Amino acid sequence: MEHIRLPKVENVRLVDRISPRRSSVGTLYLTATHTIFVEDDTGVRTETWVLHSLVCSVEKQSSATTGCPLLIRCKNFQVLHFVIPQERDCHDVQMSLQRLCQPEHYDELYCFSYKPNIDSDERRQEWDFLDLKADFIRMGIPNSLWKLSPVNRDYKVSDTYPADLCVPKSATPPVIVGSSKFRSRGRFPTLSYYCKENHAAICRSSQPLSGFSARCLEDEQMLEAILRSNPRSDFMYVVDTRPKLNAMANRAAGKGYENEDNYSNIKFQFIGIENIHVMRNSQQKMLEVCELRSPSMSDFLEGLESSGWLKHIKAVIDAGIFIAKAVAEEGVSVLVHCSDGWDRTAQVCSVACVLLDPYYRTLKGLMVLMERDWVSFGHKFSHRCNHLDGDPKEVSPVIDQFLECVWQLMEQFPCAFEFNERFLITIHSHIYSCQYGNFIGNNQRERIELGLCEKTHSIWMYLWQNRTDYINPLYRPDHSQTQGVLRPSTAPYCFKFWRALYNRFDRGMHPRQSVADYLMAIQEETQQLEEQLASHKEKIAKLDKEQGCHVGVKAATLDKSPTLWVPNSDKGLALANTPQDYAGGFIGSSPCQQRAPESSLIILPQDLNQTSDANHSNCSDQESGIADLSWRSPLSEDSTKDPDSDEAAYSAA
Repeated sequence: MEHIRLPKVENVRLVDRISPRRSSVGTLYLTATHTIFVEDDTGVRTETWVLHSLVCSVEKQSSATTGCPLLIRCKNFQVLHFVIPQERDCHDVQMSLQRLCQPEHYDELYCFSYKPNIDSDERRQEWDFLDLKADFIRMGIPNSLWKLSPVNRDYKVSDTYPADLCVPKSATPPVIVGSSKFRSRGRFPTLSYYCKENHAAICRSSQPLSGFSARCLEDEQMLEAILRSNPRSDFMYVVDTRPKLNAMANRAAGKGYENEDNYSNIKFQFIGIENIHVMRNSQQKMLEVCELRSPSMSDFLEGLESSGWLKHIKAVIDAGIFIAKAVAEEGVSVLVHCSDGWDRTAQVCSVACVLLDPYYRTLKGLMVLMERDWVSFGHKFSHRCNHLDGDPKEVSPVIDQFLECVWQLMEQFPCAFEFNERFLITIHSHIYSCQYGNFIGNNQRERIELGLCEKTHSIWMYLWQNRTDYINPLYRPDHSQTQGVLRPSTAPYCFKFWRALYNRFDRGMHPRQSVADYLMAIQEETQQLEEQLASHKEKIAKLDKEQGCHVGVKAATLDKSPTLWVPNSDKGLALANTPQDYAGGFIGSSPCQQRAPESSLIILPQDLNQTSDANHSNCSDQESGIADLSWRSPLSEDSTKDPDSDEAAYSAA
């Protein structure tokens, strides 16, 4: 509270960015953790809360006759435009917010003051919810080829790596330590993902300290051990995710990349993903386009293209596709690195895992993937997300790009992911909010020293407990296209602008309801109708009993699963898993136009008046307040459709 110069300002206007005339007047409050705007001119109390840890910048603009404008930009892409009557008050608010949104020490972050009403045992359960060792066991590790090594148990080999690492069974501690001394920041090659079907593996590391001619026998032996851990392949790929010019420039600083002449049986490949500085500038240009008040179509498209943002997203997905094909189709192991192995390496390895393994396309699977490849392997969240007041050149939207890559894949494969778009956006918000301790610090060792497990809470349990909000209604675990490897198209027209992330706070725009939200609403209405149907059955049975009617009620068993009235089919399922598999008739049939098969009609007792039966059938939907939308579907007329088609997927919702 000592940083707050002015805790309350009255008669403040909050200006709508899309329609400036639609401003609201209220009172602005500054607290230790939030900025709160309370509207005065509405019958219903309306409040806007903004966490100080989410504030990215505070800009005081030139004064006008109406007051002094204050522009607040947030890391979750919310932009607040306040007009404060007095310039001095505006200056005090600006100075207060600049200090509050840039804490100097970890204990000032919101996660250390966030106190939900749970005891210490529940807190421990939160942090024990994810078990990374269990995921390695799921992959079949340890086995005769790979082992869990305690070599970094005290963080002495690499202080940015996790304590528990998987390495080839033949890699001895001297080889591991020798390899770490030849790698930037001691980040030696270690296992990220293992495909137990063909023994191919994805390993990750940092760049070698090769310079122009240096070599290391232990590092060469380490790569040889990785190659021997895949008995079905006689070579392995080494993928450098940097542009070749960047990697060559690092050789002058004594770093660089592997020389194929020094390593036996490797194939070297450059990918060409730009560095953190290019990505930071690209996102800033893209956000400037998003903030245009009323851009023309050409202005928006030209601005988006000139930012290069979608081009960078494509580069990351291209890299993931290359690695996924190497593992799944060629059965070849891959070693991935960039400069230090905690930015582009994390992006590429995790995207490849999403493509390869259906488990990482589930709610819990994505949590495990982020905990392993990002949190555990030392992505510098505090630096990249600007949690503390530090070097602005260290800030970069690396994790934003990974989440967007997952979203782009979801757009191409809408039935293959258990989670919805809201799940990704919630994770993004909490990465920057600092409300939970998962994304605080730059590596595992720092988090232990900060005592995050004892002093803060974990987001993963919160997301799991509220998982009903994040379920994709199109997801079907038994769908043929849900299983196996995803093969996305990277044609330019397949990439979209993620408006739900970058423009979701634009209140002045028309409401946008996604298809997934619409289907979830349909599911809720269907559940209500099923409950009403059960109630009507009970009433009918009671009437039968009262009237002494012994005529049985013949009713088809209604499927209580989410799949309603899907026709059966004995047709074989295509194994191809490409975006084209989702294209056929995906939007052609509305989920609201389903028709129940004739066998599911309820036959009422003969003693009841048939006229009243007809009236009951016609009026039931009107009484429930829901229109009758279930009687004109071409779906039930064609009983030969593939139950794994996307029309069936919509019907399932």
